[in-house]
Formats: sequence, C-alpha cells, structure tokens
Amino acid sequence: MKSLSKLTLALLGATALVTPALAQDDKIVVGFATAESGFMQAYDKPAQDAAMIRIAEINAAGGLLGKQIEVVNADTKTDRAEGAKAGLSVIDAGADMVVVSCDYDFGAPAALAAEGAGLPSFFLCAESIKAGIQGVGPNSFSASVLAAVQGATMAEWSYNKKEARTFYRLLDTWTEYNKGICDGFDWMLPRLEGASLVGEDTFKNEDASIAAQITRIKSLEKEPDAIMLCTMMPGAVSAIKQIRAAGINSMILNGSGVDGSYWLSAVPDLSNFYVPVQGSIYGDDPNADVTAFNAKYKEATGGDPSSQYVYPGYVMIDVWAKAVERAGTTETAAVVAELEKMTAEPTLFGPRSFSAELHHQNSADYRIVNIEAGKPAVIDSWTISEPIPVADLMK
Repeated sequence: MKSLSKLTLALLGATALVTPALAQDDKIVVGFATAESGFMQAYDKPAQDAAMIRIAEINAAGGLLGKQIEVVNADTKTDRAEGAKAGLSVIDAGADMVVVSCDYDFGAPAALAAEGAGLPSFFLCAESIKAGIQGVGPNSFSASVLAAVQGATMAEWSYNKKEARTFYRLLDTWTEYNKGICDGFDWMLPRLEGASLVGEDTFKNEDASIAAQITRIKSLEKEPDAIMLCTMMPGAVSAIKQIRAAGINSMILNGSGVDGSYWLSAVPDLSNFYVPVQGSIYGDDPNADVTAFNAKYKEATGGDPSSQYVYPGYVMIDVWAKAVERAGTTETAAVVAELEKMTAEPTLFGPRSFSAELHHQNSADYRIVNIEAGKPAVIDSWTISEPIPVADLMK
C-alpha cells in the first residue's frame, strides 16, 4: 500500500464524509463536488490540493471564526449528471460552501444544486462568464481569470511584442471555455491598428483529424503571423501536433488550458508556442511568493504543480475565508456581500476583484510562457490595456 502524502495526513482529521446529523456549530464545512475520476481530474485535483493547503493553513492558525474547517467530498466522475448528484451529496453532508469542477460545463450542475439550496459556490478554476452570476446565479463565483482575458491578452501581447499583424482563428467548439478564448480575441483584434483576420475555422475536441482546416490555412497566400488556437485538453495535443506536422510554423497562441509540460513529449521540439498563465510552475516566476508556494505544494503532495490551474484553488479558499471573517458568519448573503466589496484584493497570485455585476476577473497581469525546443519558460508579463466590459463578455 502506498504511503499517504503529507497533505493527506494533515487533512485526514479534517476531511470526512459526514451526514447532516453530524454537522455541528463548532465547525465550518466545505463540500468538494469535483472530479476524482475522468479527464477533468487532471484539472480538478491539483486545484483541490492547493485549496487543501490553504484550508490546512487556516486551521493551523486557529480556524475560521474560531472553528476548524472540515471537508466533504463527492466524485462527479467528469459527468454532468453525476455532477448534480455530487452537489446534492455534499449539501446533504452539511456543506456551508460548495466547490465545483474547473470547467463551467462540468461544474455547473453541482453549482446549480448549491444555488438551489441557497449556498455559495466556487468553481475551482472555471473561466467562462457563465460560471457565476450570468450562468448559475448570484451566489456563484470563480477565482480564476476569464478565458476571454486570455484571448485578448495573447492578441494584444503578440501584436505589441512579436509584431504579429495577420491572424488565423481556429476554434474548438467543445466547451464554453474554448469559445471564451476566441471571444476575447475577437474583442481585442479590432482595437489593434493594422491587424487583420485572414481566416477562421472550427473543429471539435474529439476530431481525430483537422486536415481540412490545415489545408485551408496552407492555401492562404501567405502563412499567418499567428494562429489563435482556442482549445483545451485532451484534444489540444492532436491539433497542435497536426499543425506542426503540416509544416505550418506560425506562432501558435492558446489559452491557459494547455499550460504544463506533461503533454510536450507528444509534440517533440515544439517551438513558437505561447500561453498566458497566472503563475509559473517552472520555477521562474518573477513573484517569489509563487516559487515559495510551488515548494510548499511539492512538500504537501509529493509532486510539482502540473499547471497554472493549481493556483486558483488556493485563491478561492483565501478570498472566501476573508469574506467569512469580515462577515462574521457563513450565511450566504453576508458572505456574498463581502466578496462583492473586494477590489484588487491581494492574493499570492495577483489581485482579485468581484462586484454585484461580475464574479470573475476581466483583467489580469499574466505571465507569458513560451515553449521553445520543447522547453517552457516565462519570457514576459502582460496586462491588457483595458478590462473587457461585461456587455462584451456576454456577446
């Protein structure tokens, strides 16, 4: 039998599958209705591990409102129907706040269950505006940065720093996250004088071949300066591999969903590939607090962070706990009101702001990671010149 990680041991006493009858006034319960199996586990588990680190820190410092935080879990199995069941399960187990999967499409069923029960919910790292007020309801939040900000960031950064002027837009229509990346790109491009869209196409994450799309790119009079590739795992690897195998050398811009080195062996010597991240897992972040957290994460879990999606899990618990302390209660309306007062609230991974109109981040200071010869490294930082208006996010 494998030995338990330090994080597991630290939280063993605080993590339990409890029944409503056992829920007491001397503790605060956080329910995780997240993926413990299926492909979403690759996104959910690292973020949840980071959340557990923050919970352990709070408990070690005396708890929240003088109470220890306990955790209940239910597996969504990366399935929407199971997600709804998981949400109801942790609610029945006494959750004061419900944490749901990283992605809107897979996290929404559990978040809607929390909304129906009058409880606050936090998506671990969802980046569609629907993962909040606009898609779930007034008690739902995400601590991550909107996908649209990623697309806008990559368009403006590549225009200013890499002199990209011609762009090809390639959208994977599978999830709201993917669409959000391209929506942000579409919002920014007209603001870049002299930049032009020379073509656009779509595909599906499950498509084994994007040969037709590649043929259309290659039929252009000139190879575009940049391809805005709006996709996520697992299909992203296949698309990237096919683009490079076809001899297309344009810089490829993507969202944060492809951060991490775990997939790079499938595309040997990948170069001219860029992604925005909230913090670097590669030990080269200019913020020393990020590097220190990476070491703490490794000590707690036994492994390095797999992608930047670790970080929003920590931030989520951090901002929620601050709101609870300021409200003096876990009562939903009071906690939501305190969250909505946060403006540039300091966190380890950059400031977070929420309002009665938006429970997401519509601007962020991103690190730009370049993959060159198969090796990722931070090469720059970029904050978009203006936040994306909510009206534009909803188009």
